[in-house]
Amino acid sequence: MGAVLSVCGLNIKKEKVQEERHLRANDREFNLSFKYANNAIKTSKYNIFTFLPLNLFEQFQRLANAYFVFLLILQLIPAISSLSWFTTVVPLLLVLCITLAKDGSDDINRHKNDRQVNNRKVDVLIDGQLKSEKWMNVQVGDTIKLENNQFVTADLLLLSSSEPLNLVYIETAELDGETNLKVKQALTVTGDLGDNIDRLAAFKGEVRCEAPNNRLDKFTGTLAVEGETFALDNERILLRGCTLRNTEWCFGLVLFGGPDTKLMQNSGKSVFKRTSIDHLMNVLVLIIFGLLAFMCTILAIGNGIWEYQQGSSFTAFLPRQEGADAALSGFLTFWSYVIILNTVVPISLYVSVEILRLGNSYYIDWDRKMYHTKSDTPAQARTTTLNEELGQIKYIFSDKTGTLTQNIMTFNRCSINGKSYGEVVDFSGQRVEITEKTEKVDFSWNSLADPKFSFHDHALVEAVKQGSAEVQAFFRLLALCHTVMPEEKTEGELFYQAQSPDEGALVTAARNFGFVFRSRTPETISAVEMGVNTTYELLAVLDFNNVRKRMSVIVRSPEGRLTLYCKGADTIIYERLHPSCSKLMEVTTQHLNEYAGEGLRTLALAYKDLDEVEFKTWRERHHVASTALEDRDAKLDAIYEEIEKDLVLLGATAVEDKLQDGVPQTIEQLSKADIKIWVLTGDKQETAENIGYSCNMLREEMTEVFIIAADTAEGVREELVNARKKMSPGSPDEPPFLKSRFSRKKPQLVLDEKADGEFGLVINGHSLSYGLQKDLQLELLRTACMCQTVICCRVTPLQKAQVVELVKKYKKAVTLAIGDGANDVSMIKAAHIGVGISGQEGMQAVLSSDYSFAQFRYLQRLLLVHGRWSYLRMCKFLRYFFYKNFSFTFVHFWYGFFCGFSAQTVYDEWFITLYNLVYTALPVIGLSLFDQDVNDRWSFQYPQLYAPGQRNQYFSKTAFVKILLHSCYSSLILFFIPYAAMHDTVRDDGKDIADYQSFALLAQTCLLVVVNVQLGLDTYYWTAVNHFFLWGSLSVYFAITFTMYSNGMFLIFTSSFPFIGTARNSLNQPNVWLTIFLTTILCVLPVVAFRFLLIQLRPTINDKVRYKVRQSKTVLPPPPRRFPRRRVSTRRSGYAFSHARGYGDLVTSGGFLRRPVKSRPGLFPLAESPLAENSPQTYRSIGEGAQRS
Repeated sequence: MGAVLSVCGLNIKKEKVQEERHLRANDREFNLSFKYANNAIKTSKYNIFTFLPLNLFEQFQRLANAYFVFLLILQLIPAISSLSWFTTVVPLLLVLCITLAKDGSDDINRHKNDRQVNNRKVDVLIDGQLKSEKWMNVQVGDTIKLENNQFVTADLLLLSSSEPLNLVYIETAELDGETNLKVKQALTVTGDLGDNIDRLAAFKGEVRCEAPNNRLDKFTGTLAVEGETFALDNERILLRGCTLRNTEWCFGLVLFGGPDTKLMQNSGKSVFKRTSIDHLMNVLVLIIFGLLAFMCTILAIGNGIWEYQQGSSFTAFLPRQEGADAALSGFLTFWSYVIILNTVVPISLYVSVEILRLGNSYYIDWDRKMYHTKSDTPAQARTTTLNEELGQIKYIFSDKTGTLTQNIMTFNRCSINGKSYGEVVDFSGQRVEITEKTEKVDFSWNSLADPKFSFHDHALVEAVKQGSAEVQAFFRLLALCHTVMPEEKTEGELFYQAQSPDEGALVTAARNFGFVFRSRTPETISAVEMGVNTTYELLAVLDFNNVRKRMSVIVRSPEGRLTLYCKGADTIIYERLHPSCSKLMEVTTQHLNEYAGEGLRTLALAYKDLDEVEFKTWRERHHVASTALEDRDAKLDAIYEEIEKDLVLLGATAVEDKLQDGVPQTIEQLSKADIKIWVLTGDKQETAENIGYSCNMLREEMTEVFIIAADTAEGVREELVNARKKMSPGSPDEPPFLKSRFSRKKPQLVLDEKADGEFGLVINGHSLSYGLQKDLQLELLRTACMCQTVICCRVTPLQKAQVVELVKKYKKAVTLAIGDGANDVSMIKAAHIGVGISGQEGMQAVLSSDYSFAQFRYLQRLLLVHGRWSYLRMCKFLRYFFYKNFSFTFVHFWYGFFCGFSAQTVYDEWFITLYNLVYTALPVIGLSLFDQDVNDRWSFQYPQLYAPGQRNQYFSKTAFVKILLHSCYSSLILFFIPYAAMHDTVRDDGKDIADYQSFALLAQTCLLVVVNVQLGLDTYYWTAVNHFFLWGSLSVYFAITFTMYSNGMFLIFTSSFPFIGTARNSLNQPNVWLTIFLTTILCVLPVVAFRFLLIQLRPTINDKVRYKVRQSKTVLPPPPRRFPRRRVSTRRSGYAFSHARGYGDLVTSGGFLRRPVKSRPGLFPLAESPLAENSPQTYRSIGEGAQRS
């Protein structure tokens, strides 16, 4: 039985929690005994057996669908059925089949993607031979071989590699979004195995390690080899989702496969997403069921009383069955009225909703203003069920790298010896805005220059050419003080691999200005300085870390001069300058403020000439510190401090981390719409802060930006509470919950709290992990939600999802997550709406998203235009649909009191069948597809128009009650006015027209005219289609009515068309048309009066903007052209913040070196370089470079 349930996808048996993993290399039999998961992955929801039952189960979670099945069963009982069964079963099957087809198509695509990944090939060591196997067949304990640019198959223990010191280089963009390379190193004991297949096959090491988990930055385990035990940490592990770069080959031991890998543990579960309106509809359907039961009960009781008091008088006409009495009659009448009054929840509502959603999805797909020409990428609505939710977003969770930024660094400005370079000025000395047409500096004099690098200030090139000592020293520092690795596959074709994009941008700038970093060994750095080959002896690398925020190198020039070159955060460098630099420091500070005001990332540069004797003694102390077993880092920092003092300031650099086009403007627009934006990034804190300032999320005008960086739970609590108390001194200790008047459950929703000013919050990954703990998460939520902007740094993919889940759980708000990499997938799945950007980090985010496009700036159009319109249309549609159906149904209710509660219908049966299907279907679809309060340009001009959607202003329980009362009033008019008008009435020729059939025709004609006039009042934006649908539907009604009530139809189908001649006898009478007119006026007049008073006394933002549109005689002027604002800033970025510590050691150890240095001829051969033509002017990441090469 368990096996059968397992096949059906239902796991009844609870899996035993794994505490530790134990495996043996190259021993499948031993490892299979533990029943570890293999390497196959499954992201699909259904299989061939579970598709139909599971999908139908999901669909019947809609109460209305379950209700229609119940209704169908009632209609099959002859004693109570007053309508044919097919009136329910046909539309129900249509809805179910459409949804089945859509969900089936989506899941087939997921199956295809799974098969594509599972069927990738990799070399596996089996029975002493390398065999090509599918990924899905790889088992825990297998030894596999990876080659350059291959994806890592599973979570592996690195055994050996082709590189010196058993290093491998991996790109982790799929995991953390960073495209710079990471270095991993194998243990020496396994590295000695090399690529010897026999030795690798004979390797029987045993690994004991942690159970599968989602922590990307931590791994603990041990490897036992021949009686010796070695510690394993994260530096020895290659994770699935990474890509091998610049490494010819490597061997790894599979530790975790498929669903157990850290990538899959972080991917999150696929959730069946439904909009808040869907959830509200479920509640309203329950209310409607209650209303239906109430009305049917009243009518059933009325029938029982009437049968008891009057029924015996009618037995001559309506003979009773044996055993039938008043009670039984009342009971059967109850169910008969359930069928008759079922139109309060019509199945056509759900058909129309699907059509509406599909139509609005096509608008997104067809929108040319969201089409990205460069990448030929249109916007895509990947789901059709969430459009109206786009008009209700309160929180946006965004990735940074590749989403807000292009992950491209450009060298823009610099300050050298008190002079600022990089600006372009005209003859009058006025600053000129740099555009694509601005003349660029010609670097053709330098054959090794990067042809795509652009700079516009000619003065800097002239200073270099004229031999300015300070300018040349500046670029010499940039060419020597770094950890960049050069690649030169053919002569003159240089390509730099940097651990951070900023480093690459600075070294590329030095290259173009004549100081070309050419190659390095552990002991030397080779450069070409203004055409002269120069080799420096590299004596020491004083490496970067987060505390030092600087790096230095000590080199000896060919002339024997000893120099320390240092670059780092300006505040750090300034503390170590010689007093003689004070005046230069003041001028440079002004330049730094200017650069920071433009959102550029700045570094200060300095140098110091060293004395041989002084350096020799320092070097000995440095050696002692670097070999210390205890407190090595602290001792090294102290040694570095000794020599990094009395520096001479050279100047400063300013690098731009290029934002995507329109990011600041988009964020500004979304902020005006009262949407809060949280940035969740894997980058360092300083990088994220920089981008926050660049895109105007963080501003100098803010009252305060809080930094949460404590390393303990108590420390995090203290910092969060202090921040909250500063923002709102009167804030209570306990969170303010929204208390429900009806539910006794513990309240879950936390109310918003007001802050005294504008604040920002920056929190790092360690602190966030404490903040997400159960006892701290509400404190984190309260503090964060009081801030205008929240930036979370160094977060794992799962933490991103946890932050989203936290807001979803405790805030009555709709969330949207946007990202472009695999590390954003869990966040995209967790949010109400997931948006994928088709960027440089693969398509995983797009495949998991609900909507996708190419640029972040399209988000404002998606929300402020398409989202707002979709929400507005959906709400109008629902309000109108409920109104027309309640009005239709309530007339039946009133008629029950005049027909002996006999469950007779007030309308002709054909009118009942065609009312929702034909007569009122197209006008409401026209309204819900084409209506708009204002056009897209006014929507951008007034982002505040978005606010009503966030507050559920257009459709809520309150709005539903208003619709109910409005329908109740209309139905009273629609029944009693025609009833009174027809009572004892005669035609012009004296013949009687006060019969049931004439009354039915008059009542249904009045109803149709009234609901169409109401539709006209609700329509803001009239198109030819709206007119065609409205007048066409009325014309079709009269055409069908005259046809069905004709003699011919009666003669052909006598029993089906009994209303012979009614139309021509009634509709040619003036008093009938006067009744229709009077009924329409009485129904519509209160609505017009109420709306007029409301606009005069309490106008909404929509009313005000629509009034401005009407007042505007001219077309809305184009928005003013924005020039970059210049601000004076007290904060600046520091060092190359994507950096990680430890690369200095690798540089000097020779670990980076992969091939011998070639001898080179002179500098200026006139050869065109294909690689140079394709290499970027702006520095990209290593991973992209490797792909290009």
